[in-house]
Formats: sequence, structure tokens, C-alpha cells
Amino acid sequence: MEFFCYHRDRAGSLPLRVELGEAHWAYMDRYEAELIARGPTFGADGETPTGSVHIVDLPDPAAARAFAFDEPNYQAGAYRDVLIRRWRNLLGRTMWEFPGGRTGGKRYLVLGFGSADDVDLDVPDDLREDLIAYGPLLSDDGAVWVGTAALVRAADAEAAGAVLTRDAYAGVEVHDWEFGGRR
Repeated sequence: MEFFCYHRDRAGSLPLRVELGEAHWAYMDRYEAELIARGPTFGADGETPTGSVHIVDLPDPAAARAFAFDEPNYQAGAYRDVLIRRWRNLLGRTMWEFPGGRTGGKRYLVLGFGSADDVDLDVPDDLREDLIAYGPLLSDDGAVWVGTAALVRAADAEAAGAVLTRDAYAGVEVHDWEFGGRR
């Protein structure tokens, strides 16, 4: 089962994140084979971390919650909250298999939070070459669509947000994002 996890930073937590950097890396190293995508999000300055994305393939919701809540930064209070949702990998690949690689162009996390009707359930063909990860956010049992999450290469935040049918969502967030993991 695939899960989307987004840990959102608590204000002022950067020193704690720096202090726990190696503990975070070591923890994520344990999940290297299960990770589909990972990486930090950043504030408007493009420098200050605001969160951490992990898309991971784990046996069940309990394993996903343990993954998210046992993470060292979460345990130490660096994060204010975490979004955990079932997810479906519509591209069928990891971020490391993205043909565009780590460099060239800006990268974004786009989150669409569902409203009444399921939308964007298929990969938009005209944007496929710029999609790093794409799929629906689902209820714990996988039966109910609750939104869409995408990692996308785009010229700017507005172009990144255009990957979703904006008017069909209760809310859409676009965050600067970059590839994570040890280089």
C-alpha cells in the first residue's frame, strides 16, 4: 500500500531540524527500498524548510503511522502536524526514475484537497513529462477519494498548480519542493 506523508514544520524549528539532521537521514535510510519520493518543502524565500514529503510503500495504515510518527524530527517536536493518506502511484515509478532527474527547472509539491466530486483521477497526458509523482489521496481503506498530490517540475508556482483542476477542489496548496535523500 502506498502512502503520502507530509510533515509540516513548527515555526522556529529549523535549529532543531539541523541538530537532528543525521538522525533523520539514518531513519530514512531504513526505508530506502520502500520510498517512492521524498524531499523538503520551502518557504517563500526558497531557503527556509517548511515541511518534509515522504511517499512510501508500506504493508498497512498502522505501518504508515509508525513510519510518520516515529520519525526523529516528529518525536522531538520539529513538526506541527503530519498529513498521512493512502495514495496511488499513477505513474508507476519512483522519483529517482523521473526522466528529468534532480536538476533543471523548479520543483513543486501540489496538494488538492477534495470537495464533493472525484477529479484528476487520470494522469494529465500534456504534463506527463514534468510529473515526478502523481496520484489520488485516499481514505484509510482506499475506497474514498479525498484529494490529489503531485510533485511537478514547472516554471513557477502558478504553472505547477495548473496540474490540478483548481476549481474542483476545496483548496489547493503549492509548495517549493526539491528532491530529498542522500546524494
